[in-house]
Amino acid sequence: MLFTHFAESFKRPTFWTYAGWLDIVTKYRRSRLGIVWLLVPPLIYIWGLGAYFSNMQNISVAEFAAHVGVGFLLFRVLMTSINDCSSVLSAQQAFILDGHTRLTDFVLLVIAKSLFYFVLALPILAVALWAAPEVHMRGIAMALVTMPVLLANALWMGVVFSLLGARFPDVQELMGSLFIFGFVLTPIIWHADAVPAGSLQSKLMGLNPLYHLIEMVRAPILGDQLSPVTFYYVAGLTLFGWSMAAVVYRRYARYVPLWL
Repeated sequence: MLFTHFAESFKRPTFWTYAGWLDIVTKYRRSRLGIVWLLVPPLIYIWGLGAYFSNMQNISVAEFAAHVGVGFLLFRVLMTSINDCSSVLSAQQAFILDGHTRLTDFVLLVIAKSLFYFVLALPILAVALWAAPEVHMRGIAMALVTMPVLLANALWMGVVFSLLGARFPDVQELMGSLFIFGFVLTPIIWHADAVPAGSLQSKLMGLNPLYHLIEMVRAPILGDQLSPVTFYYVAGLTLFGWSMAAVVYRRYARYVPLWL
């Protein structure tokens, strides 16, 4: 059922792509700068936090800005996908109660918005990568494979959390708080090799799915060593996640109109 609905959604992308872009445009239409405001968070995180924490760790700003830039943009894709999906079904209550029961459209709407944010911030990331002392073009080419894997995991997470959010409205508030901790726990403003091996921090990092999903994309681009554990972790996470999402969707998607 889940895969059938996704196939139908991908055949008719107009609804979720246009609705995602319209949400962004209407959000900023009253401001003087409009969607230019979308460039402010990447600027602050990449060059503001990058410069601040690079000095604390005795790393050049140019090198650390690329590390922070890739990590932050990928983290924001995952955070936006999961956090916004936990409230998307209640936000689209009118459509659902009117008979639009293909819930995958609403999950893809959120993923499309997160990708719009990502694409609009790419010029700032491109500057950070251009200034970095070492960027591997082979790693950038490899991102054409690893980035879809990251998005595939964002999709199944979006499905699960959208159903959880429809049943338990407090899930969005909970996830918002957890992602604050998740940002600190994930090596975005610090390097993974700064954590002592065998420490509690190292074990928590190794269990953190956000770390493995981000590192899978970022490490080849910046020429860092990618542990084989990350490949196994992401492969297992993807298979387990989609299996769980399919079961949960088949079992509970029918109850969403009642929950709303």
